[in-house]
Amino acid sequence: MCGITGILDCQETSESLRSKILMMSKKLRHRGPDWSGIYQDEKCVIAHERLSIVDVETGAQPLYDKKNGNVLAVNGEIYNHVELRKSLKSEHLWQTRSDCEVLLYLYDEFGPDFVKMINGIFAFALYEPSTGKYLIARDHIGIIPLYIGWDEFGQFYFASEMKALVDYCTKIEEFPPGHYYLGDSKSFEKYYAPEWQTRLPSRKIDPVELRLGLEASVKRQLMSDVPYGILISGGLDSSIIAAIAAKYADKRVESGDTEQAWWPRLHSFSIGLEGSPDLAAAKKVADALGTVHHSITYTIQEGFDAIPDVIYHLETYDVTTIRAATPMFLMARKIKSMGIKMILSGEGADEAFGGYLYFHKAPNKQELHAETVRKLGMLNKYDCLRANKSTSAWGLETRVPFLDKEFLDLAMSFDPQQKMCVDGRMEKHILREAFTGYIPDEVLWRQKEQFSDGVGYGWIDYLKEFTEKEITDQMMENASKRFHVNVPMSKEEYYYRTIFDKHFPHQSSAGLVPTGPTIACSSPTAYRWSKEFEKKADPSGRSVFSVHNQAT
Repeated sequence: MCGITGILDCQETSESLRSKILMMSKKLRHRGPDWSGIYQDEKCVIAHERLSIVDVETGAQPLYDKKNGNVLAVNGEIYNHVELRKSLKSEHLWQTRSDCEVLLYLYDEFGPDFVKMINGIFAFALYEPSTGKYLIARDHIGIIPLYIGWDEFGQFYFASEMKALVDYCTKIEEFPPGHYYLGDSKSFEKYYAPEWQTRLPSRKIDPVELRLGLEASVKRQLMSDVPYGILISGGLDSSIIAAIAAKYADKRVESGDTEQAWWPRLHSFSIGLEGSPDLAAAKKVADALGTVHHSITYTIQEGFDAIPDVIYHLETYDVTTIRAATPMFLMARKIKSMGIKMILSGEGADEAFGGYLYFHKAPNKQELHAETVRKLGMLNKYDCLRANKSTSAWGLETRVPFLDKEFLDLAMSFDPQQKMCVDGRMEKHILREAFTGYIPDEVLWRQKEQFSDGVGYGWIDYLKEFTEKEITDQMMENASKRFHVNVPMSKEEYYYRTIFDKHFPHQSSAGLVPTGPTIACSSPTAYRWSKEFEKKADPSGRSVFSVHNQAT
């Protein structure tokens, strides 16, 4: 990951702008500790904090088009950059081997709509000094974070994280995924609008097609010039990604060829409380794959002590996000200390395949599909936010092959009846069937266990018990007087919200966090699928007590 920030449509003096951008960029340096770069003219200032993953030696940013002077700053990875280079019709003055430089020349030849051609995870700003025009864009699902804002002078700001904007902007918004913004027209354009977002798919899919599609996604995302690792939570999704990665770990895919990787054996990582179910299952997967495995344990006290830092880095007070992000935040620090700069993870499978336990209560395939669309549309505020920011806090990049644009369109293009939990079928049955033989059967057919549960049930139980004592009933009764936006719905949320407001007192900040009733990470709409949900509503998967095998 990297950190980008900038001010456009500038009205202030160059001296004051440079001082401001330096302070803003410093707040993002955890995302890119390897190098810093700045571009400035009378109408624009852009800063970049780099985490070097591809083209370590010459890929520093901002990048410049030598022919016309255009300026580019990118946070992310362009997985199909080799194919995109081949699509160019003109000669260009290439300066790096970076996967990002191609964006400058695609813009020259195709205009803003070139964004539709990208398969990657990204947020970028492209500026034309000759005209003052600019283009801001964010990837299809919002895997990479991006925020925008305006100040009292009408200057336009952007930044990878909200914390860079709160001291300067009067209004802050999250940049919508799957869109680009044109500075000359001050308008958003939606470029990612697949049919599955508005129509019910009907075609059948073969498990082999599904397997080959995911293998291609993982292979694309192994693009790296530095040592990488894999996360194995002990559940289905991360274990499948790990198994595919292990097939290609001793090769590096670059420019369409394969060559022997120069880094050591593939390392895998898991985290949990002592004796947690996830640690045990992850070890079985790692042993089967032959990775160098690291089982990281943490204590409840260590996790609890980290919560204020977690909330600062994640910029949310959402209960399930904080529960899951805290062990991930601790694990990321350990991983970075071992010299790993990029990891692959399993986020996105539950949203695309209906993998959460509440999907067992989906009344029909129409509702199941609609819920997967809703969940994918909110990933930028939940799992993508967690996976990106909890690891970027330590200068570690997380990649998510299940959300690869090509694979996601495949996974969402087939009849959702194949995803229904009916006739005794488990959640994500078709995914399990597609990868039979890749991982041990006891993990392949292990029931869904949400990450914040699987690290050890004592973690969530402690948080609920502590906040039950810390936040009184009277405080909850008067919550609407203290919190005028998104009044907390539980004592745990109230506790996290008080920490969030200390970090982010800006009037726009609290409204950027979604709220609403949920069970096992459901949307508020799916929460109404069953009266059972009202009896024990909680983001934990254990709340679906008629489905969860070890409900308490």
